[in-house]
Amino acid sequence: MLKEKTATRLRYLLLSRVAIVTLLLGIAIFMKVKGEEYLPEISLRSLSWLIITSYILSLLYFLLPRLVRSIQTNLYIQAIGDVLLVTGLVYATGGIISIYPVFYTLVIIYSVLFLGRRGGLITASACSIGYGLLLDLEYYRVLAPPYSTMIRDYPFTASYVFSKIITYIVSFYLIAFLAIFVVEQEKRTRTLLREKETAFDQLDVLHRSIIESVDTGIMTINLRGRIKSFNRAAQEITGYSFDEVENKYIADLFPAYGQFVAKIQAGSNPEPERSRVEIQIESREKKPLILGCSLSFLSDAAGKRIGNIIVFQDLTAVKKMEASVEKNRRLAFIGEMAAGLAHEMRNPLASIGGSIQVLNKSLTLSPGDERLMQIILRGKDQLESFMRDFLLLSRPSPGVPEAIGIAEMIEEVLESVRYLPDWRDRIVVEKSFRDPVPRIHANKTEIRQLMWNLLLNAVQSMPEGGHLRVEAGSGMAEEASVTCLEIRVGDSGPGIAEKDAPRIFEPFFTTREKGTGMGLAIVNRIVERHHGKIKVDSRAGEGTTFTVWLPCLREAER
Repeated sequence: MLKEKTATRLRYLLLSRVAIVTLLLGIAIFMKVKGEEYLPEISLRSLSWLIITSYILSLLYFLLPRLVRSIQTNLYIQAIGDVLLVTGLVYATGGIISIYPVFYTLVIIYSVLFLGRRGGLITASACSIGYGLLLDLEYYRVLAPPYSTMIRDYPFTASYVFSKIITYIVSFYLIAFLAIFVVEQEKRTRTLLREKETAFDQLDVLHRSIIESVDTGIMTINLRGRIKSFNRAAQEITGYSFDEVENKYIADLFPAYGQFVAKIQAGSNPEPERSRVEIQIESREKKPLILGCSLSFLSDAAGKRIGNIIVFQDLTAVKKMEASVEKNRRLAFIGEMAAGLAHEMRNPLASIGGSIQVLNKSLTLSPGDERLMQIILRGKDQLESFMRDFLLLSRPSPGVPEAIGIAEMIEEVLESVRYLPDWRDRIVVEKSFRDPVPRIHANKTEIRQLMWNLLLNAVQSMPEGGHLRVEAGSGMAEEASVTCLEIRVGDSGPGIAEKDAPRIFEPFFTTREKGTGMGLAIVNRIVERHHGKIKVDSRAGEGTTFTVWLPCLREAER
């Protein structure tokens, strides 16, 4: 890269030499042709030879890099050649009275530029030797300028010649040292500037790295509401890439943000509580997100406001956790209430049931009274079943956790479900067990109840028949990093309405006329007790699928 740059400068030097010589000598020839009274000391023939010589040298300099690969040697050859050419010019234009020794300075300056301190001083010495030797040879009448009328008539003494030589030699070295000082200062300034640029670039990279590394979304918008930056966390949270949002209006992509920004901009100095809010937006995949965000003004170096900085975090998981905690709190309260109700109601129910059975055996009842007695007994059984569900919802079933093979249990529960009054012959069972099906360590009674409730819910969802799908195998829960037992129970029923989906696991919530709203609440409670997860996928008119993940039995416990 440096060699190419130097080669380019050399080409410019060649062109500049030809242009300067042609221009200045052309002017001299023009003045000579117009009238000898202007420059009588100039020899037209000598000047013509000098022009031809300069062109020949320029051509040689152009071809020289092919013969001499060293750029430094090439430059030294050009500098010495230019010193000789300027000396010839001074000789041809009157020698001691010539006005062209000033051209020596051009050779010295470019030597400093290309060859540095040493090259500049060598060239200044060569110029001093060339000019001094020329004047000495003229003084001792060894050389005389081609047009020598003025020389014979010019009365110069030894002291004049000596002072002339000394003056020019001093000026050559002064120019050399000044050029060296300027060039070295320029290099030092360029080095400092490069260091500053490097430091600035490093600081800029550091700032960008910090912004891209934080887990908080950062977005900047200008005063017109167009998005100007969008860090990595912002892209991960919203699902949009920077290319998709760059220079877009924030109100078009995220209307809630647009309203938030407009509200803040309505006041000149927003108070902290006004600039920190929770808003709901949609991600690129149309998923609802709850974000906690704050807004700050973006200012330039002069303190002038040029936009806004919006910092935000995804609170969706936190809000779900808060909702889960609140739900568990309500369930705990219901559990306490259920335990109390069960304690208060089971004993009277047992007394009522026992008394009715004794009366039923000791009394002779008419057919109508017998039917009423059976209604009373069925009602007593329903109340007891309801109490059992209450207790199951509020506290674990008695029993010691043990290793369970879920495939065998599913077969047993399916066989029992076939004898329910809600079962229809038009229900087609589709079973799929992905080998190997992991075993789990759990309360067998509760897991059986979980499967019973899920299968019963699926059967009751298909009063006209349909497809009942049951799957089991290894799987990985959402936002989990370990393999679990995955159970899927699906039906082809009417599905769950979107407005009802968030409430299906709440106790007493049901959409069926004869339902108690306890089945799925008990399923959810059992899953939570076993540190598992449950998910429902349903669309109205397309059926429902419940997916349960339960921790697998560790290898040492199998």
